[in-house]
Amino acid sequence: MMFRLTEALRTGKTLPTLRRAVLAVSAVLAGLLVADAALADARMAVVPKRIIYPGEALDAGQLEEVEVTNPNIVKGYAESIGAVSGLVSKRTLLPGRVILTSALREPFAVARGTTISLVFDNGSLVLRAAGTPLQDGSVGELVRVRNKDTGVIVSGTVMDDGTVHVVVK
Repeated sequence: MMFRLTEALRTGKTLPTLRRAVLAVSAVLAGLLVADAALADARMAVVPKRIIYPGEALDAGQLEEVEVTNPNIVKGYAESIGAVSGLVSKRTLLPGRVILTSALREPFAVARGTTISLVFDNGSLVLRAAGTPLQDGSVGELVRVRNKDTGVIVSGTVMDDGTVHVVVK
């Protein structure tokens, strides 16, 4: 490869050329910094490895994290396996597709037809009775429960320990 001296180098007018070279190098470096920042800001999404059917609990072995390559993807998808592990699917989840958080729910704390404890707490008065939930319910949900002794149907809030705290009308 042969190099030739340009007219600017022969005449000593290299300052504008040098300035252009410095600007070009700085532009390239700025582009590299922007690309590096974009890589550092890479978003991850959780996708199933196999078909997950409604009512099935998600576990870490069924899921994998992949990098989001679509810049126009809608918000509201699961970004980490830890955030969705243990949740239950409300609809069929297909392999390789992002999992929307709206397609997941907490597992039921009380199941319809089982025997649970009803609790009525009014200060110093605490009443307990056996009951049967008429619907499934997660923690914090309002469910209807039939008192096993009297047959009366009451409403109450599902608690962490699987009891239902009866609501006063």
